[in-house]
Amino acid sequence: MTNNSFFQIALYVITLLVLAKPLGWYMARVYEDEPVWLNRWLTPFEALIYRLSGVNTKQEMRWTDYAIAMLVFNLLGFFAVFGLQSLQASLPFNPQNLPNVSPDSAFNTAASFATNTNWQGYGGEVTMSYLTQMLGLTVQNFVSAATGMAVLVALIRGFIRRKADIIGNFWVDMTRSTLYILMPLSLVLALVLVGQGVVQTFKPYQTVPMMETVSYGQPKLGADGVALQDAKGNPVMETVETKGQTIAVGPAASQVAIKQLGTNGGGFFNVNSAHPLENPTPLSNFLEMLSILLIPAALCYTFGVMVGDTRQGWAILAAMTLVLVALIFVAVPAEQGGNPALAALNNVDQSANATQSGGNMEGKETRFGITNSAIWSVATTAASNGSVNAMHDSFTPIGGMVPMWLMQLGEVIFGGVGSGLYGMIMFAIVAVFVSGLMIGRTPEYLGKKIEAYEMKMAAIVILIPPLVVLGGTAIAVMVDVGKSSVFNPGAHGFSEVLYAFSSAGNNNGSAFGGLSANTPFYNAMLGLAMLLSRYWLAVPVLAIAGSLAAKKIVPVGPGTLPTHTPLFVVLLIGTVLMVGALTFVPALALGPVVEHLQMLGVASAK
Repeated sequence: MTNNSFFQIALYVITLLVLAKPLGWYMARVYEDEPVWLNRWLTPFEALIYRLSGVNTKQEMRWTDYAIAMLVFNLLGFFAVFGLQSLQASLPFNPQNLPNVSPDSAFNTAASFATNTNWQGYGGEVTMSYLTQMLGLTVQNFVSAATGMAVLVALIRGFIRRKADIIGNFWVDMTRSTLYILMPLSLVLALVLVGQGVVQTFKPYQTVPMMETVSYGQPKLGADGVALQDAKGNPVMETVETKGQTIAVGPAASQVAIKQLGTNGGGFFNVNSAHPLENPTPLSNFLEMLSILLIPAALCYTFGVMVGDTRQGWAILAAMTLVLVALIFVAVPAEQGGNPALAALNNVDQSANATQSGGNMEGKETRFGITNSAIWSVATTAASNGSVNAMHDSFTPIGGMVPMWLMQLGEVIFGGVGSGLYGMIMFAIVAVFVSGLMIGRTPEYLGKKIEAYEMKMAAIVILIPPLVVLGGTAIAVMVDVGKSSVFNPGAHGFSEVLYAFSSAGNNNGSAFGGLSANTPFYNAMLGLAMLLSRYWLAVPVLAIAGSLAAKKIVPVGPGTLPTHTPLFVVLLIGTVLMVGALTFVPALALGPVVEHLQMLGVASAK
């Protein structure tokens, strides 16, 4: 690694940690209904929302009512996105006259954006109208993120309340998350991104003249629109000349801002944040990359403030940061090391197009280089984000395994806004339970006894994603319809399928691009995986919140395990890694590990 790489990694991590405290403090005040500087402008608007929707802000909910409200609201969002896609050809703000989306793709996309996954089996600029992008996808970017934050706040109330049967009001929590946190941050980021060159317009796609005429061959079509064939069945080709290029534009900056801040990740354009109109400069790249982890990091401090002990939040943030940094230092050297099989060929120079002492530049933008591409890949899969500024499918086997394994850890190393932290708290509950078994004492966490009910719910949260990922992968590689979409044979093809289900089963959204996933089979399978992994986790978390709220606070005693110490940080990290290792190492051995060994073997043979 170069000194420049160390500097970029340090700058990113330090900036993230510095911003976590002030934003975390602000969010705690929002959720505790304390005055913030935005009250003057937003309180009247918030009151109007409640009045129009008939919400009684003083009426709190039991956990079951909270869960029903969350599920119903998300179901309505699912149908709204599905309907917009199915009717977009007849709706306004469609200057390119894009057709309606096929039912299977519409189902997959609706499930994806309702669950904060933002997996995309389509190319945004050739599939979605401006109205679908704005009213469907961008709106879901806000409310799906706010849903995760609301569930987290309900869980925190479970810890701080005693002998209560209510955990808050879902409509209030979601509204305040959107109005006071997500929208102001998105507005500021969008304005900065527009200043950097991210496009934001309602104009139709622009055709610009090219410096030289380009000629290329394409199949000749008959009057019926079907490709003509010669006597041997080969397509009849014709030469086409073009003097212009069509550049896709649209209201991108507003969607890019919330896709990063809300850990959504869906790209306005097909190549996501590798597109020059979505991420044009090194500064925009740094700000977008920072935005991916900003709210998940700050929520750790919010958690500490709300439970009355900021050390608890710092301990969880420390565990997340240590794992993140360790895996950055695996991914960056793996990509800078390049492919030894190519290095063994004397006539291949891997440093020819690299900007940082050579390495694997395939699938990467030269304006970002290897280090920023590798950091982004780790950050976006540590969070439940899924946006990319480089093609993960082109990474080295180890470089590609790092983001895959981060997702397989359950998206708890920062994770999605809200969902990442409540997932990590589930691991903390397991950690204190295991430690309690060691000393023969009823485990406690933040003054609440952790008993059989909480452990059952925590086990569901931890075990559902691996079941979805491994089960879905097994089915896909056994049936012909699943294997037909794999265009790369052998270990890498298996990695592509495993990555797809790891992404959908943990609500991430990134992909290995070599898998042709926009088929009825994968649209249905991955859509179901996204729905299961979002709501079968959120509901048990709310059940734990309700159970904890009903309990009394247990005073700290001599046998209480301190959960803010370095020892607990190590115990928490060990619990997360142990579950990830025991669950997914066998599958990883069949994919990226085998591929890495094959790459070394080819290099040795050369």
